[in-house]
Amino acid sequence: MRHITQDGIDLIKGFEGFSSTVYICPAGYPTIGYGHLVRSGESFNEISETEAEELLRKDVESAERAVLRLVSVPLTDAQFDALVSFTFNLGSGAFQRSTLRRKVNRQDHTEVPAQLMRWVWAGGRKLNGLIMRRRFESLAYISTRHYDGSA
Repeated sequence: MRHITQDGIDLIKGFEGFSSTVYICPAGYPTIGYGHLVRSGESFNEISETEAEELLRKDVESAERAVLRLVSVPLTDAQFDALVSFTFNLGSGAFQRSTLRRKVNRQDHTEVPAQLMRWVWAGGRKLNGLIMRRRFESLAYISTRHYDGSA
């Protein structure tokens, strides 16, 4: 299975931010590390950044699988990273239903940044953090970093 690169992990980490202790995220869920949703039966007091990155890598696997399942065209590492970051943030259902996915599958890559920028709203408000995240995902998507077959 193809995996997100370290650049993609770093992009997600930068926007999720790190918390060594459990906090309630803007959506109202208990969260720790780099955006790990604390599930029933899990218990955390405090975690290190290394432990948080391990959790993130496990959590991001479902987003990787979704992108692999929903995209039918070849992607560069940068494109894959951007779409996995997006899917990790919003969920596979949002990606599956999106015009963004249709543009990717039609290889209409020049339209992808504009489609990413449509996803900057939460709770009826345009959020600066989401605007910045989508800009970085857009920049990653259009970068020239190519898939080398090692991921």
